[in-house]
Amino acid sequence: MADEREMRLQRLHTLREQGINPYPNRVKRTHTISEILHHFDEWQGPEGSFTVTGRIRLMREMGKVAFMKIEDGTGSIQAFFRINDIGEKAYHMLKLLDVGDFVQVTGYLFLTRTGERTLHVTDFRILSKGLRPLPEKFHGLEDKEIRQRKRYLDLIANSDEVKNIFVIRSRTITAMRRYLDNLDFLEVETPILQPLYGGATARPFITHHHTLDRDFFLRIAVELYLKRLIVGGFEKVYEIGRNFRNEGIDRIHNPEFTMMECYQAYADYEDMMTLVEEMIHYIAIEVRGTPRITYQGREIDLTPPWPRIPLLDAIAEFTGIDVRLFPDKESLAAEMRAKGYEVDPKHGRGRLIDDLMGAIFRKDTPLLRQAIFLTDYPRDISPLAKDHSEVPGLVERFQPFIGGLECGNAFTELNDPIDQRKRFEDQMRQREQGDDEAQVLDEDFLEALEVGMPPAGGLGIGVDRIVMLMADQDSIRDVILFPALRKTAEEQ
Repeated sequence: MADEREMRLQRLHTLREQGINPYPNRVKRTHTISEILHHFDEWQGPEGSFTVTGRIRLMREMGKVAFMKIEDGTGSIQAFFRINDIGEKAYHMLKLLDVGDFVQVTGYLFLTRTGERTLHVTDFRILSKGLRPLPEKFHGLEDKEIRQRKRYLDLIANSDEVKNIFVIRSRTITAMRRYLDNLDFLEVETPILQPLYGGATARPFITHHHTLDRDFFLRIAVELYLKRLIVGGFEKVYEIGRNFRNEGIDRIHNPEFTMMECYQAYADYEDMMTLVEEMIHYIAIEVRGTPRITYQGREIDLTPPWPRIPLLDAIAEFTGIDVRLFPDKESLAAEMRAKGYEVDPKHGRGRLIDDLMGAIFRKDTPLLRQAIFLTDYPRDISPLAKDHSEVPGLVERFQPFIGGLECGNAFTELNDPIDQRKRFEDQMRQREQGDDEAQVLDEDFLEALEVGMPPAGGLGIGVDRIVMLMADQDSIRDVILFPALRKTAEEQ
């Protein structure tokens, strides 16, 4: 690598010595490569003149002629150079170019004897000199961590595959936004730096603002701000944006991730379930062209309606533990140990139930690998959800799961400020007992609730996980352009 870079630096210096700027300010391009290829049959012939730009992906010289493969963001084309056409001085300048350099070439179109569509070059110039070799020099780029750490190399080496993932990501977000806009939801923006974090069970990142001389938290959710807007009179609002959680990194978790949250006045969790299944169905058709997607070798039908399964019934069926028979933390923990499940002593009863929910998705159960809703969660793990209208001790909450991935969270929103205060106080007691992910008491939000919030349904959807499904990717890091990674050995 060092020797290759040194050789390229020498060529760079030679170009400059010859009065050639290897990084010019102005570029001319008359057509993209895809446009030329699309119209090739009608445009070919010596009377034409076309100027394209792109990166050199292949070069070979054969005496007084040379061939070059040039690639732009739309496609690639072969360029043909002949010393008699461009002159001896310009032709020898080709020796100062390397694979990876960007060039501008002008010429006419013709077919070679082997039938390859080619640009016969009459003029060219360098646009940008690359000082490091492309990944192909080392037989491609296959190391997963290098691909994620140096995404620019991944995009070059695995161009079609990787670019397609991020095209799918863009189209997924566009389709989600279009669906909500068509339902008259208003897209809004709320603070990323918050004086108090809330709206989820997670540990925050903390930063300090010097002018204000106070700490701020990077938001872990946008829920409490969007609810303030419902209090203020907006009836349908949503936000698509980054959240930040200072927690573990694994196949489905990245500390910086994209969420969509939406809130609708005069709705409940049943309305939100309908919204979720219809929105994901819409996204699949827009992005994949069908409601039947394949994720990790399994076909999933996203056509509504999706099965609705009470959470406690699912846990009882797939773990053999009916948590309704164990009303406190100690008895539930003992039963979990007896059944072979690990128990975190810092977790309260609600978090233990959450652990059991995670355990059922580690089983390869066909039903749980389709698109389903788990519904009706215990009150003690749902501090922002309204009590169930029929079953004491439960709340009107659901989570959508697709292909075994937890994709979101939703409730009939709690709008009783007295009850909400009690829930926050219980969360604070859990924090005092060692649960540093329990929610904090937000007096400003409680004051807003006391002004009055109409009945409402709320929803959060993990955008990255929906992209994982649409792009058939097993790791969240493969659908985030620049994921968070551990230090390299050199950085230690």
